[in-house]
Amino acid sequence: MLNLSSDERRVLRARAHSLQPVVSISQNGLSESVVREVDVNLGSHELIKIRVYNDDRQVREQFLAALCERLEAAPVQHIGKLLVIWRPRADDPVPPARPRPKRSEPRRSKRSFQGGSGA
Repeated sequence: MLNLSSDERRVLRARAHSLQPVVSISQNGLSESVVREVDVNLGSHELIKIRVYNDDRQVREQFLAALCERLEAAPVQHIGKLLVIWRPRADDPVPPARPRPKRSEPRRSKRSFQGGSGA
């Protein structure tokens, strides 16, 4: 299982926000065909959402851990019944966390644009 830093996880969560689930896990659980489908989609998209139709949170966490362990992927997010996992492509390293831009100078107020003291 891959480990991600909090900055890398934050970037991947932002990228996954607009994605739709591409794999569903239903009453049959984590079968071989589901694992194979997740593997194919990770190879194509590298970041995917999985919908789990199970009400038990412990079972969903076990699915996430098992998938990441078997497919050498990283867990990004588990929110509700959605799992987000990421596996880099063979030629791509871990995405670099972009540093937050720093302001070069403080913002100017409206009064600073108006000249003089007015007296």
